[in-house]
Amino acid sequence: MLKMKKHIMWVAMCLLFSATVMSCGPKSPFPGYKATGTGLYYKLIEKGTGEQLKNGDVIKVNLAYYINDSLLFTTDSLPEQAYDLVRESSFPGDLYEGFRLMHVGDVMSFMINADSTYRKQFRAPIIPSFVTPDAYLRWEVKVEEAMTEEEYQQMKEDEMAALQQASNEEFDAYLAANGIDAQPTESGLVYVCTSKGRGPHPEANKTVKVHYTGRLLDGTVFDSSIERGEPIEFVLGVGQVIPGWDEGIALMSKGEKGVLYIPSQLAYGPRQAGPIPPFSNLIFDVELVDFN
Repeated sequence: MLKMKKHIMWVAMCLLFSATVMSCGPKSPFPGYKATGTGLYYKLIEKGTGEQLKNGDVIKVNLAYYINDSLLFTTDSLPEQAYDLVRESSFPGDLYEGFRLMHVGDVMSFMINADSTYRKQFRAPIIPSFVTPDAYLRWEVKVEEAMTEEEYQQMKEDEMAALQQASNEEFDAYLAANGIDAQPTESGLVYVCTSKGRGPHPEANKTVKVHYTGRLLDGTVFDSSIERGEPIEFVLGVGQVIPGWDEGIALMSKGEKGVLYIPSQLAYGPRQAGPIPPFSNLIFDVELVDFN
């Protein structure tokens, strides 16, 4: 009977030990964080109510990452809202594995190996000296929204269309406010001649010499060949300059001076061009010095 009791007690202790090991899973060296077993450690800070993320989701995300307590990067420093595509992991336990643990609205913290992050996710050509094999980055992540890639592309197209519409309205309002009633071309370019030239207009593939001063609608001068003391030379009609210039200079004669009012779609459109913001309408005082 005594042997039977000892046997039962031994079996019970084994079962208890086994159950304890199974329930604990891999242990985390970071207090408050759970381990996935792949090298990722995570902590739920705030529970969201949305769907769980999956590969292919485009997420609107706010995040920051730290080494120890030193902030290395935050999306708050970006000029616009950050989006990312949930994708296959670049290494076990990476940020994208962390994303797939999250739901829309979640706020989570992750501890992720720094060396693997820089080498395999960032593909950094030079690894910072503070990134040692045992160093971890602490990521603080909030997912605000998730959408399909198609929905994201449609959202961006709608945003671009709205910005272009606002730019067009600004252009029309400027012309009206300044009494510029010259008939626009079919493309929307407006040219006002201020001093007539002589002879024919330059044709495509002719090399033209042009003096100019470029301004934004608020009067800010962003470039001037006159200040440099040398006209610009380019081949007309082959895309070496913005479309508004290719079209506008072809309307002039040698020695002619005028003003080109160029809507943003004939300038740099949605692109930033040095000091010229996206969707900027431009004004150029121009002189066709010569062409051949």
